[in-house]
Amino acid sequence: MSRQKLMENVYLTCIPSEKFKTGFLSAQMAAPLEQAAAGRNALLVNVLSRGTARRPDMAAISRELDLLYGARLEPAVRKKGENQLFGFTASCIDDRFLPQGEKLLEKLTDLLGEFFCSPATHGGRLLNEYVESERENLADLIRSDVNDKRAYAARRLLEEMCAGERYGVRRMGSAEDVERISQQQLNRHYRDILPQGRLELFYCGSAPEKRVAGAFTRAFAALPRQGALEPVATLRRPAREPVRVVTEEMDVGQGKLCMGFRTDSGDMPATMMMNTMFGGATTSRLFVNMREKMSLCYYAGSAYHRLKGLITVSSGIDFANYDRAVEEIFRQLEALRQGEWEEWELEGARQSLLSSLRSIEDSAGALEDYVMGQAASGGGETIPELIAAVLAVTPERIREAAAAVKPDTIYFLKGKEARA
Repeated sequence: MSRQKLMENVYLTCIPSEKFKTGFLSAQMAAPLEQAAAGRNALLVNVLSRGTARRPDMAAISRELDLLYGARLEPAVRKKGENQLFGFTASCIDDRFLPQGEKLLEKLTDLLGEFFCSPATHGGRLLNEYVESERENLADLIRSDVNDKRAYAARRLLEEMCAGERYGVRRMGSAEDVERISQQQLNRHYRDILPQGRLELFYCGSAPEKRVAGAFTRAFAALPRQGALEPVATLRRPAREPVRVVTEEMDVGQGKLCMGFRTDSGDMPATMMMNTMFGGATTSRLFVNMREKMSLCYYAGSAYHRLKGLITVSSGIDFANYDRAVEEIFRQLEALRQGEWEEWELEGARQSLLSSLRSIEDSAGALEDYVMGQAASGGGETIPELIAAVLAVTPERIREAAAAVKPDTIYFLKGKEARA
């Protein structure tokens, strides 16, 4: 893997590989996650995806992709740490499998460049019909997450836990903010963000790095560069005292209990292992004890937000089991602090985590997602380095990582007639 600077605030990461039958590319702007800008960035990339000056509508874009042997190109909006990534991902058949002499890399990078530098416009402005329809689509999409109560509760926990922090901002902003964006505002935002935002480019495939760099340089030659809106480092905060409890009522038949913890541990590999033992795998303590042995919940698991230093627990419970579930989650965390586990738990977690890390290298899309997260956060660990670090984690380091985990916020989504 290599990383190079192509032009001011434009960087290209290349992963040479003949493992995949397709080449994978992406072009992503990286900027600090801000409440006011999140919705504009998400809406902007959706509007840009509707057409370019040469291919002014989706029908023309589809025809072009068909000519490129069914290449794919899609908008993408992600949250990495306290930064937002927005742009496009693309894939096409690797040149090794094409009729001799045909090359798709340059054609696909040119199309990526058009989306950013030469969108469909009228009188120098983004097309109002595209802005209006995509604004409505995006607002509807943002609101639809309430239909998945499990995901909704997990998001609400982070909003409450990280209120006032960038990490508490939704990756696509709020529906209310999106609905207030006018064509004039979006045009102004496009003119502001295009020259200032950090542009991260990615390629995974068999093409030589020099050729890839040349293709991207040509495709983005018209990109204005007049400043540097750099991604920000993710800030960590201590856990609040006392623990904050937030309860929300909806017409639901199953309670959603989510708990947020903060950690000040600098031992990231040990914390990854500790979280996997806690609730990050089917061999974890939350899954085996709360769900399988005690039948205390319908599901239970935990996630480690390593860029932010958070651990979140998500579980589905009967409303009446709230107190028992909270107590049991704390009890399982305390067991890890005391080193109360069997050898099979430790090694099962290690193998699960290693398998998850190795699977990243088996997917060009997963590699791109990992690399973009590293670029946005300033991280530098490669997958092989992470694997080696996990293999070196000792039981003592796991206990120390667990001791550094402190409760911060409890969020409970319950039925309107339930009591907890």
